[in-house]
Amino acid sequence: MFRGSAAVLAVAVLAFGLLGSSAGAQQCPARDFLSEPMPADFSAPDRRAAILQAYPDLMPGEGPGSLIGPDGSLFTISGPTDRAARARLEAPTMGDQFIPVYPLSRDLDSRTKPFFDPGRVRDGAFFAMLYGNDRAQVEAALETVVFGNARFHVTTRHGVACQLRSAFASLEPQKTALAPFFETVGGGYAWRPISGTNRLSPHSWGIAIDINASLGGYWRWTGASEGAVGDYDNRVPWSLVEAMERSGFIWGGKWHHFDGMHFEFRPELILYGRMAQGDR
Repeated sequence: MFRGSAAVLAVAVLAFGLLGSSAGAQQCPARDFLSEPMPADFSAPDRRAAILQAYPDLMPGEGPGSLIGPDGSLFTISGPTDRAARARLEAPTMGDQFIPVYPLSRDLDSRTKPFFDPGRVRDGAFFAMLYGNDRAQVEAALETVVFGNARFHVTTRHGVACQLRSAFASLEPQKTALAPFFETVGGGYAWRPISGTNRLSPHSWGIAIDINASLGGYWRWTGASEGAVGDYDNRVPWSLVEAMERSGFIWGGKWHHFDGMHFEFRPELILYGRMAQGDR
């Protein structure tokens, strides 16, 4: 009831995406998550509405916070918990994933607040439902996307490869200026835990890419203490950040625990951020 023509377009994205498994094979219409029409009937930020618009392959369940996955599995989007940030990070609910709200601006002041990490909290079961329950399922849907000399292996599910290719196409006029950020890259798919944890990295689902680590920066390399990271000397061009956000990828440079090389496909957080600022 709130998906509209943008969701029809996204279904086509998904359908084409599941067909291709080699570079250039996925031909699909891309979505602009910063400008496509929002649900006409929302009066407040709505987590389920954001998820259903982001992933049209999902269906609403009977309850107000329920979702039905493509395989018929049922998920409940509970409200965010009031637990400590560390507890939410290690054992999140689906509602926890939306707190704090991802900011759609160039203002990095918010990230100075301890544990202001919008998108760093992830419910693993939700991502397994979207992209695959195990390594074999994820790897069966991978595709290579190229920009300059960089090659990124990402999933075709839910249009991820299509959206990444669209972002890179929009950046083509800036390829020379952006070349240093893509000369040596961290890459895309890698089945592994997040550094210093036993939680699966979003790279394990093929939804994240890392550009040049030396230019992006990472909080653990500074020797800072968790929750007291301090300043982030950003060198990533805003044109790159905003092109990726438009295609549904959030940027780790907006986190207190900054990961400036990192982009991750989380269109529901982009859409929810628009809802929070009243953007229809």
